[in-house]
Amino acid sequence: MPQALRRATQAPAGRAQTQHTLGFGVPATSDPHHFKVVIPRSSTGKVQISEYLGLQSASSDTAVIDRVLLDRPRWTAIRAEVQRAFNARLIAHGLKPSAWKVGENPVDRLLGKELCVLAWAIEQMETAKIPVAVRNWLALRPEERWWLFGMTAMATGGIMDAGKGWRAALAHALGDVAQSELLGTRARRGRNGRDDTRPTLDLFGDDVE
Repeated sequence: MPQALRRATQAPAGRAQTQHTLGFGVPATSDPHHFKVVIPRSSTGKVQISEYLGLQSASSDTAVIDRVLLDRPRWTAIRAEVQRAFNARLIAHGLKPSAWKVGENPVDRLLGKELCVLAWAIEQMETAKIPVAVRNWLALRPEERWWLFGMTAMATGGIMDAGKGWRAALAHALGDVAQSELLGTRARRGRNGRDDTRPTLDLFGDDVE
């Protein structure tokens, strides 16, 4: 759960409604850990996603980690669904929604991790597969996205790591088969008494909150 969202759930209803945030759920505090999505004015410019560690950084040299660059058509293919999903989460926790704009867009640290997972998956993906990747990303729980971010960021989380290790694995995991098809296949197998387990994209059990 994003930091601002977590605070909202712990605060009385009145306070939750007045929680001041920037962009997509970034707490309006001094130097918070968050992400920035920088959208250039040029329609052909690449969109950059960077992580700002804030007060958690060990030094100024490590305070910002550039995570991924997306070609503009790839960003355009995901921006609306990502905005809708993030805003639904923010509104559910009494926080104000936001919208992508030209320039710097602050994003809560946990939402930023989730966005990176999708961006890493599609950065070199065939355009025709991106809608499948978006649907599979939407089907993942936040906890699953956080876990995928952590595994990927450890070794291949930099802006120059496209197509390597876990980055390549994300592209295959999210872009090859729609989870709805997996669900349908498993359901059919279940009716035949052979297999009714959940798809492999579900990394955590039902007991995870």
